[in-house]
Amino acid sequence: MTNEGLIQLGKKASRAKYELQKLTESDKNRVLSAVAGQLVKESSYIIEQNTKDMAKGEEKGMHAGLLDRLRLTDGRIEAMAQGLLQVAGLADPIGQVMETITRPNGLKIEKRRVPIGVIGMIYESRPNVTADAFGLCFKSSNAVILKGGSDAICSNMAITKVIRQALKAEGITEDAILLIESTDRAVVQEFMRMKEYVDLLIPRGGAGLIKSVVEGSTIPVIETGTGNCHIYVDEYADLEKAVAIIVNAKTQRIGVCNACESLVIHEAIKEKLLPALARALKEYQVEIRGDEGVRQVIDCTLAVEEDYGREYLDYIISMKTVTSLEEAIAHINRYNTRHSEAIITENQENGERFLREVDAACVYVNASTRFTDGFEFGFGAEIGISTQKLHARGPMGLKELTSYKYAITGNGQVRG
Repeated sequence: MTNEGLIQLGKKASRAKYELQKLTESDKNRVLSAVAGQLVKESSYIIEQNTKDMAKGEEKGMHAGLLDRLRLTDGRIEAMAQGLLQVAGLADPIGQVMETITRPNGLKIEKRRVPIGVIGMIYESRPNVTADAFGLCFKSSNAVILKGGSDAICSNMAITKVIRQALKAEGITEDAILLIESTDRAVVQEFMRMKEYVDLLIPRGGAGLIKSVVEGSTIPVIETGTGNCHIYVDEYADLEKAVAIIVNAKTQRIGVCNACESLVIHEAIKEKLLPALARALKEYQVEIRGDEGVRQVIDCTLAVEEDYGREYLDYIISMKTVTSLEEAIAHINRYNTRHSEAIITENQENGERFLREVDAACVYVNASTRFTDGFEFGFGAEIGISTQKLHARGPMGLKELTSYKYAITGNGQVRG
């Protein structure tokens, strides 16, 4: 794709955003339902195209975790459709009056929620993001330009085609969703400089992609993060509960940013916890990399420092023993990626302290980190998990895709 081709996409999106702002909530809900139905109806076609991407990935020796992210099934397409239906069922944020101020001179000032405009997305190996991003942007009256990874190009093209067909059938501009089909890396660099047409850029993928976008974009960026997520097993933990949560967080799906990669264990309970936990993880062939405290109890690989900061996206977990809650919190704040962290404890005071002192977008007591997800939070879907602290943090749903304007009503007032 030439630079001129990108500019044409930008112009189409800029025109579309004004059309989308005219739609009523019922219009948007009707269209989202139609798109959901069309995705399910065309699932065989989408899976056929996804199979081409999967074959190329296997031929290239793609990592198992990445292949899992790439794979589409009838169930996953159904989940994409359900996500759109859940978004349709959410309140439309556009036009909400966030605050009203009446000044002494009679001016009435309303702070109203409005669309951002054109959202740009750069993402890797997750074709479901195509539908999720469309649904959230459409319900919040934003146009979206998508740049997926080359590994998922056939899948993304198929999903976009189906969505555009449904939009056309409903009499809505197809340019509500635009896909950059070029797999040339140079196109990404040009896309990141389209500030004239794109109001916000969201990268979603590995650390390398996110770093590249944050450092190279002239468009404002919301930084989504990689997930080196920890679970700390406190000395007051219910060990049966701990084993179940850890196994779920580590193995339920390995190729996701909210999977547990690192375990922190209070030394007072290691003798009781580790044998049972090792047996449970062995059923999933999880490799354990532990410090000397762990290795005193179970046979495992010796962890090195880099293990404590790694997002494995694999059946591997690091384990570190500590002597106090303070040490656990310090370790987590040093090595985490500000994504999702959890404590297993029956001590309410320790749980509250963990919630207060751990620096992350999502902090849990006695629950799996796998719940950091827009669908699970009731947002319908998410456009990413923000690990930054400005504008949006954690799963980004509809409200995170809006800005606001001030609407001022007077009765002839002039400023003296």
